[in-house]
Amino acid sequence: MPSWSEDFSGFSLEQILKLQAENRVWSKQLRLDNATLVNNRLAKRIDQEQYHANRSQAHQEVAECKRRAAILDNEINVRAVR
Repeated sequence: MPSWSEDFSGFSLEQILKLQAENRVWSKQLRLDNATLVNNRLAKRIDQEQYHANRSQAHQEVAECKRRAAILDNEINVRAVR
């Protein structure tokens, strides 16, 4: 996912909803990538070391995706209250 700013002051609700949709697509891709990684390990196409290195990176990406989702959800809720 490209660089990301948490300053949404200049964004419309529609733009924030678009970012939320993009984040959901990213989340889905991360899940698919994880399934592929596990399948590659089970099929012994990658060794344990490669698997752990890739899983570590995947955990970081998933955490970032979840963090962004929470921020976007909060921003949408704040705007809905106004």
